[in-house]
Amino acid sequence: MAEVQHLSSFADPQVQQYLKGSPENGFASAAVDEVDRRQFSTRIKLEEINWDHSFVRELPGDSLEGGPVREVLHSCYTKVPPCVKVTHPILIAWSGSVAELLDLDPQEFERPDFPLIFTGAAQLKGSLPYAQCYGGHQFGFWSGQLGDGRAVTLGELLNSKGERWEAQLKGSGKTPYSRFADGLAVLRSSIREFLCSEAMHHLGIPTTRALCLVSTGEGVMRDMFYDGNPKEEPGAVVCRVAQSFLRFGSYQIHSVRGKEDLKIVRILADYAIKYHFPHLQNLPIEQQMYKSTSNSEQENIDVQVDVTKNKYSAWFKEVAEQTAVLIAKWQGVGFTHGVMNTDNMSILGLTIDYGPFGFLDAFDPKFTPNRTDLPGRRYCFANQPDIGLWNVMHFGTTLKQADLISEDEFQHGINRYGERFLADYQQHMSRKLGLKEYRRELISKLLSNMASDKVDYTNCFRALGNVKALPDASDEDLLEPVEGVLLETSKQRKLAWADWMRQYTQQLSVESVPSEERKALMDSVNPKYVLRNYLCQGAIEAAEQGEYGGVKELLKVMERPFDEQPGMEKYARLPPAWAYRPGVCMLSCSS
Repeated sequence: MAEVQHLSSFADPQVQQYLKGSPENGFASAAVDEVDRRQFSTRIKLEEINWDHSFVRELPGDSLEGGPVREVLHSCYTKVPPCVKVTHPILIAWSGSVAELLDLDPQEFERPDFPLIFTGAAQLKGSLPYAQCYGGHQFGFWSGQLGDGRAVTLGELLNSKGERWEAQLKGSGKTPYSRFADGLAVLRSSIREFLCSEAMHHLGIPTTRALCLVSTGEGVMRDMFYDGNPKEEPGAVVCRVAQSFLRFGSYQIHSVRGKEDLKIVRILADYAIKYHFPHLQNLPIEQQMYKSTSNSEQENIDVQVDVTKNKYSAWFKEVAEQTAVLIAKWQGVGFTHGVMNTDNMSILGLTIDYGPFGFLDAFDPKFTPNRTDLPGRRYCFANQPDIGLWNVMHFGTTLKQADLISEDEFQHGINRYGERFLADYQQHMSRKLGLKEYRRELISKLLSNMASDKVDYTNCFRALGNVKALPDASDEDLLEPVEGVLLETSKQRKLAWADWMRQYTQQLSVESVPSEERKALMDSVNPKYVLRNYLCQGAIEAAEQGEYGGVKELLKVMERPFDEQPGMEKYARLPPAWAYRPGVCMLSCSS
């Protein structure tokens, strides 16, 4: 049985299939068969999914089903079936780890009707499709009703662990919330969403997941650059998976529609607490009010609130903190979301809605991957923590308007956002440098040097793991570990880097952590591989020609971002010159 236990590490179905089919692996084939039977004994068919449609069952819904684009009042959702047109749909790729979350048997992905089901062209047994109603602030301005304009949630399923997961088809056709759009998605944006959902998860960043990516076989007209030159692109559908797709905007929309709808904010808050924050459900409801102060005094006061006296206050605090944790992780790994509207902010602290995102290449705090954001760079990398706070404030304002929290409880939640972000960010940056404690001056100087010399963010931190705390090292020896990321740096600037490296190695000497131990720690938090936009583009261009191997290989690499992965070094290279053309490093929201 020792051999069987060893082979159980080959969890990937493709690897298992290879082992089964190799004649030179006679014993391995039998062993993996046994592993397969044990591993997949609890796996189920699509028809055996355990559905529990709590969202539809417990929340107010639209009195009309489906129908034309319209304003939907007094409702959290509208029942609407997917309505995408398909012609010979093809399953391009799927995530084994998400299939495992949902207890799905890998053989289900080989079903001839699978592409039809996961474009929405065929109904999934037991599903109860709906589109969610929400609003949001977009680029700082209230935009009114938005909603799921091209996404249809199939429902909630309970896995064998009792976990609740929503499955949603993005790009599956028009809903009442589609406004002037067609409800469809193109292959280009769908590949990006599929790959980044999984890449972020494997980086350890909270995110919605992606089960599969299916092409529709139909064309979709898109004006990619908003320049009046639309063209037909291949269509696709992504099956997104999350414990909930509730957003800040899911609550905001009901707070701006008058007293009658304010009660829905409370109903929706109770629902979220019941299913996603159950540890808060039995707390009392007793708002806490303190001595009134002027606005200027209120801003500076450190409000002490006992959140155990009001479950809504405790909930707001947790939402604020989870948002702070998320954005601290973004900053640590160099991720820029690009569209941090309040309708794109999850109440569970998940990264949601992958549009014109981008990982930092050359370090630039003002980097934004969103062409629409260029004039003001509201959502640039450096602004993300502040925008997160702005969004949390508007979410909290909604709860105040619904009389769920007091002003003091609101202020307490806002304060907790700042405190939690700072603590988590400092911890992330300290670990990235292998330091026991946060050294503000040292880290600030490093980031300043990186910005001055446009040094690659990911590769620089990965290279610093090779630094050794050698006493009396020469400038040349100090720079040797990072020489590969300073190729175009002037001689004068290299002196500045040598000075920083000397301070860094002195700090490492003081902390006395063995080099090998420190490198292992740093490599566990500094990825070698991130989903750079040019990597996505290469996979997209191949897929548009019907070659999907690039998508699958890129997925495999991004599932192990911290490992060296010999033979895959090309995925860690700096962007080539062509990566800076429009539509690669700089994108629009058109998808």
